[in-house]
Amino acid sequence: MTWHRKHLLDIETLSREEVLTVLNTAKAFKAVGERAIKKVPALRGKTVINLFVEPSTRTRISFELAAQRLTADIINFSAELSSLRKGETLKDTARNLEALNADIIIIRHSAAGAPHFLSRVLNASVVNAGDGAHEHPTQALLDAFTMREKKGSFEGLNVTILGDILYSRVARSNIWALTKLGAKVTLCGPPTLVPSAFERMGCQVCHQVEPALRQADVINLLRIQHERQRKGMFPSLGEYTSLFGLTKARMKLTKPDVLIMHPGPINRGVEIDSDIADSDHSVILEQVTNGLAVRMAVLFLINGGHPQELGVN
Repeated sequence: MTWHRKHLLDIETLSREEVLTVLNTAKAFKAVGERAIKKVPALRGKTVINLFVEPSTRTRISFELAAQRLTADIINFSAELSSLRKGETLKDTARNLEALNADIIIIRHSAAGAPHFLSRVLNASVVNAGDGAHEHPTQALLDAFTMREKKGSFEGLNVTILGDILYSRVARSNIWALTKLGAKVTLCGPPTLVPSAFERMGCQVCHQVEPALRQADVINLLRIQHERQRKGMFPSLGEYTSLFGLTKARMKLTKPDVLIMHPGPINRGVEIDSDIADSDHSVILEQVTNGLAVRMAVLFLINGGHPQELGVN
């Protein structure tokens, strides 16, 4: 298992072996999280900056805790309280942060490509925590980690991604990761949100929810991305729920051991019935736990850590 990248900008350009390196390294870090003393000194003396120019709760806290568990110094940067509001450019903001001897900058931004841009103008390592509707690499990695933990293998695994695919960075990263790993991916939702162009990425597109649910070993639900959508992509939330929501009636169509996943935040009663979100089929909270291990693995690897140090072959 090897890793030679300074940044994590997307899943699209990773090889299958690199994806597996992150998953296997994360497995070692998950074991660390189950110990009485959960810290390791892998990033001692390093400075990590959470540069979140777009709102986040789960991802920001997860990266913050991951850096703390690796004994790094962590600075949380809030765009609302920064000079970005005074007209300072992203490049100048990032360079000023780097001048404080930042080693790793984790960025979430509404503009697709912002992390790639920073990787070209900074010496620090850059991690993409979500860029517009482009990619969200660590979410896809934690989703894949959870699937492998629960299902054992990706070969022949049928994964249905249901919901707003067009505006979802999670969907794009998941498609790249799962197809590289050998899973079969079906995208389902209204035609306005699931155009057939996605088939070029190696997945199947379906606009009828029942067959997409019946064949699924894993159902990954996506919320409606109101903040990125144009109006009129579907008539109403009620209409969306009636046609594509995972209701109790539709749950009866699924396999007995189906996994229900969701990157959060959940819109209960819209894309998923509240009881299903809290059922034994749901691994939504386990995704959050696994996200910490995956983000520890990513920070460890881009800092030059070797998986062999953790006993990972």
